[in-house]
Amino acid sequence: MESRCVFRVGFALCGVALLILISSTPAAALPLPQAIRLSEFVGSTKTTPQSHAATLVQTPSGLVAAWFGGKQERDPSVGIWVSRQQSGRWSAPVEVANGVQASGTRLPTWNPVLFLTSSGQLMLFYKAGPDPQHWWGMLKTSSDNGEHWSASRRLPDGVLGPIKNKPVQLADGTIVSPSSTEGEHWTVHFERSTDGGASWQLVAPPVSTPPIEAIQPSLLVHRDGSLQAVGRSKQDKIFSTWSRDGGRSWSSIHLLDLPNPNSGIDAVVLADDRSLIVYNPTLHGAQWWDGRGQLSVAISADGEHWRKVLDLENTPGAEFSYPAVIQTHDGLVHVVYTWKRQRIKHVVLDPRKLSLPVERTE
Repeated sequence: MESRCVFRVGFALCGVALLILISSTPAAALPLPQAIRLSEFVGSTKTTPQSHAATLVQTPSGLVAAWFGGKQERDPSVGIWVSRQQSGRWSAPVEVANGVQASGTRLPTWNPVLFLTSSGQLMLFYKAGPDPQHWWGMLKTSSDNGEHWSASRRLPDGVLGPIKNKPVQLADGTIVSPSSTEGEHWTVHFERSTDGGASWQLVAPPVSTPPIEAIQPSLLVHRDGSLQAVGRSKQDKIFSTWSRDGGRSWSSIHLLDLPNPNSGIDAVVLADDRSLIVYNPTLHGAQWWDGRGQLSVAISADGEHWRKVLDLENTPGAEFSYPAVIQTHDGLVHVVYTWKRQRIKHVVLDPRKLSLPVERTE
């Protein structure tokens, strides 16, 4: 549903609260699949010419979203923007980080990732640099759920931080951060910290045969304590690798039976132990953006076998990409993603309704 939603109407039917989106167009609103509870933009107005690579976290004060925005990707004007949701409304986005250097020159910033530690510190990781081959990791922190931020600091040499998707914190306090590099060959690695992020150790999966070029892993924490990483690859499918020892070692990367046009994904293990992934379920074309016109949700019981259950967007030739997904304490699933490079879209799903295949009609 691409028209802007200007207000919402809630009502009760048979004791169940329902949420209806009313379109600003004269025509009657199109029905949404039962799984979709809300579809809206983050922020009431377009803040920058382009917006991309959103991240999302739940804090005690509400949801916080961040993304990079500016003239266009790679332009020095691109900074990191943040919006906080309070009482159901998104605040006006504000730029909280940019690539201004000590010399006064300005470089583009990239791929923010929000992460709330068990101690309540909100971390904002991002990258700065001319391109993904030469960028470096940066970090800001907040002690008041994103209302105020510390000064930016550069991560240690060789530590990039989470490249696109959120870290996880294990029961023993260890933080595992999903990372990757985009040099001559794409490679996945993980950064582990046992001291709250003061220091990091790098771990990489063994090279697969034949080699699989992959980046931007997303971490799944399964009930038995095993970790799984899934992400994009150059092989037109989503990759997977597993760790049974808290991220200290990983299996060789292999490909899942999930098509993907070399585009960013994100995933989460739900409270009912199912895994949920948001991804572009297509193959790449002549241009890098080909295949990003369809953005979908798939469900798995074991992390290896997946079934697509919902389309969030399906407009060939458009771009809907780089999702971030979380499950909040009330059980609902929140997804933010790039909408035509112009805005950040926020969709709320009821995962209990994601049991049968259902397609969204525009």
